[in-house]
Amino acid sequence: MSTKQKNIPTHRISRFGKLASLATRVAGNVLTEGTKQLAKGQRPKAKDLILTPANISRLTEQLAHLRGAAMKLGQMLSMDAGDVLEPELADILARLRSDADPLPAKQLNQVLEGALGADWKLQFAAFNFKPVASASIGQVHQAYNDDGEKLAVKVQYPGIRKSINSDVDNVGTLLSIVGLIPESVDYKGLLEEAKKQLHDEADYQREANFAQRYYQALQNTDHFVVPNIHTDITSESVLAMDFLEGISIENVETLAQPDRDLVMHRLLELMFRELFDFKMVQTDPNFANYLYMPESKQIGLLDFGATREYSDRFSDGYRKAFSSVVQGSESGLNDALEQIGFFSQDILPEQRRAILNLVKLACEPMLVDEEYDFRASGLAMRLREAGTILSMEQDYWHTPPADALFLHRKIGGMYLLAARLGAKVNIHQLATPYLQV
Repeated sequence: MSTKQKNIPTHRISRFGKLASLATRVAGNVLTEGTKQLAKGQRPKAKDLILTPANISRLTEQLAHLRGAAMKLGQMLSMDAGDVLEPELADILARLRSDADPLPAKQLNQVLEGALGADWKLQFAAFNFKPVASASIGQVHQAYNDDGEKLAVKVQYPGIRKSINSDVDNVGTLLSIVGLIPESVDYKGLLEEAKKQLHDEADYQREANFAQRYYQALQNTDHFVVPNIHTDITSESVLAMDFLEGISIENVETLAQPDRDLVMHRLLELMFRELFDFKMVQTDPNFANYLYMPESKQIGLLDFGATREYSDRFSDGYRKAFSSVVQGSESGLNDALEQIGFFSQDILPEQRRAILNLVKLACEPMLVDEEYDFRASGLAMRLREAGTILSMEQDYWHTPPADALFLHRKIGGMYLLAARLGAKVNIHQLATPYLQV
């Protein structure tokens, strides 16, 4: 995480000014570089001029300063099976996740006063002003309450809620202008979903409610830990919960094979329970949302901001879709996807066929009653490539229903984590209890 502290622009005009100034500097750099290359007798491509190291650096620095909208938009554009982002933008967004500037102490104090009152410090025996983690719309601080309990306190960046709509529009326009979103992508609908999702995630009371519901749903499941929410020091912009100790989920990669397999088995089992039992899915697969506790072999669930509730019709649609793939019924799969809400757009028969094939590919681990080797299979990468071909080479960008889009993001994220950990899991056995239609 960056150690630089910069005031976050909280007024919409000030935030738009930052983006307008960035676009001007990028354009100026393009003109200068283009003139240089023309003088040498070269015919430069616009994209190559835009994506110079200087411009990439400018984009990264400015988007990190604005935080939420840029990062959420990047997630939205890359969450479908096809990664539609230019590699350079994907790299920019990866850097954003780790380089967000921490909030200056004065602004931090203002947020806490606004959320908890002028005497907010009385709520804590100790509060560390230096954040221990940062996210797209807030940062996490370590604190202790009067009972000596160690807390994680998530504090939202100021101005995020008021600026979400304009920020997302401005960032979308900027990325389109500088050529970082392919022309074939109809990203307007994704921008609207990005706004809705950001508004949901910016409501910490909503997240607290989902955390408590997960706590209840998993209270008889020993291998998951949901931190207790401290509702007396939680508001729309401050969320206080128990501080969980452990290692990042990626570090499970260094453990023995049985441990890696067990962790992934439990996470995938939870995903099926979320979709079919709870009908409530935490759809953000960001690895930072999970923590592993080696001594107890438990998994901590840390973030519930991207939780979505699903209808019986939607849940049953996926039950039918998975069952149809396992049974080899193409017509059943087509009917299930229509129930979920696919194919509402006018699409060509070959495009429909491509989507059916993509879903069948995603269900590949369910087809064999044995441990599936996610790393050796290269499934996560094959899904990405298939989705990219669908959206780019066929000049077609199919936007599934928003609920499906977020679920696919979760499934894809779990597959990526399984490949990262080198885990082997019998998905067929995990899925089978849920596939009796």
